[in-house]
Amino acid sequence: MVWLSAGPGRTLAAVPTFRRPPMSSTITYTVTGMSCGHCESSVSKELSALAGVTEVSADAKAGTVTVSAAAPLDEEQVRAAVDEAGYELVGRAA
Repeated sequence: MVWLSAGPGRTLAAVPTFRRPPMSSTITYTVTGMSCGHCESSVSKELSALAGVTEVSADAKAGTVTVSAAAPLDEEQVRAAVDEAGYELVGRAA
């Protein structure tokens, strides 16, 4: 609530405020080198450590990882996290 003055000698008026929901982002990336559940777990762990990440789903068979975050992520941070796990981020999946 925001309180607005109605002028001298008048009562204050309460006006509700509305918050814009935070921007969220879900992007699927192509990752090479994953071949098993351990690979999926390693990539997921590294990506989950990035600030704002809310969910990660890696699929070794498809060679993809889907990342949901509270706000859009910097692709270079995503690339660095995948690299740290020992795999290569090719780019966004089509």
